[in-house]
Formats: sequence, C-alpha cells, structure tokens
Amino acid sequence: MKSLNSDLKSGELKQIYLLYGAESYLRRQYRDKIKQALIGPEDRMNYNYYEGKKLLVTEFIDLAETMPFFAEHRLIIWENSGLFKNPEEKIVDYIKTVPATTRLVFVEAEVDKRGRLFKLLTSMGGAVECPEQDEDGLKRWVAGILKREGMRITERNVAFLLSKTGFDMENIRMELEKLIFFCLSIDTVTEQDIEAICTTRISNHIFDMVNAIADKRQGEALRLYNDLLTLKEPPMRILFLIARQFNILLQVKELREKGYDNKVIGSKVGLAGFIAGKYVTQAAKFPVSGLREAVEACVEAEEAVKTGRIQDNISVELLIINYSR
Repeated sequence: MKSLNSDLKSGELKQIYLLYGAESYLRRQYRDKIKQALIGPEDRMNYNYYEGKKLLVTEFIDLAETMPFFAEHRLIIWENSGLFKNPEEKIVDYIKTVPATTRLVFVEAEVDKRGRLFKLLTSMGGAVECPEQDEDGLKRWVAGILKREGMRITERNVAFLLSKTGFDMENIRMELEKLIFFCLSIDTVTEQDIEAICTTRISNHIFDMVNAIADKRQGEALRLYNDLLTLKEPPMRILFLIARQFNILLQVKELREKGYDNKVIGSKVGLAGFIAGKYVTQAAKFPVSGLREAVEACVEAEEAVKTGRIQDNISVELLIINYSR
C-alpha cells in the first residue's frame, strides 16, 4: 500500500492495478482514490465499472481498446471478476499489450498468488494487497481520524471503542461518524461518549457472553443474553452464534494443542492473527471435551425448539445456565 500511496501523492499512477486482500474497506478506498485521480467527477464517457463474472473477456478487451473521448485516459474498473483465481489465457496475453490511453483497476477479495495473471501484475508493480489491519494499526487509524476533526482520545478509550465495534473498518468508520457528530462541542472523547452513541456488534456480545460462561459469571452471561433480546435479536439467531463461537473455540483449541501459533490458527479458522489471540485465550478456559459437549448441546437445544418441546428463549437461557454454573 505504501507504493500506491506514493503513486497517488506524486500523481504518477501505474497503468494497471490489482487491489486485493481481506479488508474490503481498504479495497474500496483505494479504488475510489484511483478513480478520482484519473477521471473527473462528471466524466461518464471514459469510465466503465463492472462487477462479477458476467462480463466476457472479449467484451472487456474490446472496451479497453476503445480510445478515450476528449480525455487523456479511459478507466475500466472490474470488481470480483474471478480472473485471478481462474484466469483465461487471453486476458494474460492482453495485459501485456493494453493501449497507453487505457487504465485498468481490478478489485478482488481472493486471488491465486501462483497464477500467471497475479504474477504478471506483481512484476508490473501493480498488485496492492489490502490486508486486515492489526489492533495497533486500527488504533492509530481511529486516533488519526479523530485528530483531523480536532478531537483527542486515549489509547484505553480507543481499545474500548474497538471492543464495541469489532475490527471491521467499515463498521468502525460508521461508528466514528456518529461519535464525531455527537462530540462536536468537545475536544476529548470519553468512555461515556462511546458508551452513549456507539452500537455494540452482536458478535462482540456473544464473545463476552461466552467469556462470562467460561468464568462462571452466570448473572453477567444472562444479562448479556437479555440485552440481545432487548435489541430484538431472535433467540434462535443468538443460539446459532453461540454454537458458532463454541465451534470456533473448539477448532482453535485443537490447533493450539497441535502447536500452531496464533497467526497460523487465524488463517485456518478465518480470523486475523491478533483476533485469534483473543480466541486462544478464551479457548484455554475450556477443556476440549467441554467445547465438544457445548457444540452438541447447542444442536440439541435447536432440535428441542424445532420439535416444539421447549420455547426458543427458554431453550437458550437454560443452555447459558447449564454452562455457567
């Protein structure tokens, strides 16, 4: 990303970019920045955007060969094309001959780094990874946004904010916009401000609930459950998320016992490395057998509700009580 930031700052952009990686917010941000740098806001004649796999490679090439209309460049953005997982030979060969007047931006969540197309874009200097940010990076980002608005925030309160929002940058940005509007008349953001205006993601509620269950804090676990009911979350969705949490913890526990570090564990179960560390800590509170039993208990609770043997809200409450004794 440093090279792309340098290109944007200097105004000397490469002819072709590939924006890829797990952080969708960064992919969209850099996509839009490239567009703003190359095409005027009113220029619709020389800009084309496509999403998905419906566009044929032959149609794409024909468009790329079209000269710009009273402009220096034609810009084509193709998002989630799938070409970087299953590339067609025709597109690999064409990339080497794209007219100088055409600029291309590919945006992909997933790529095959062994593929010819990815290697070609990498050799041309246009492959830009947009990875999930670590906790320290997110803290600096949040503090930087607030600083530009003339506001200060302590590191402890940034951590508290992230505990409510989770680590998805899009969600953090939306919550920050609410917070900035709420705190317009003050220069320091407090924990009370964050508590008053920022919404706690349900996944964070579930994580905290399972933590309370593990620590045998039954009252806290039930309070968190009732908070979710107050927020109109259906009991069966809560049950699904509890089951998902226990299932992830079981996988994390087994991988940890095999000697894997947090980064590898995260990649295998689909968590960022620093978030995986939190799951490793939580999983350590349970034996493997206990996690297996918890997953099975969630399945049994769901079956009891579906067969009419018990009401959904009572089923989840009993599950929480049994595992937080």
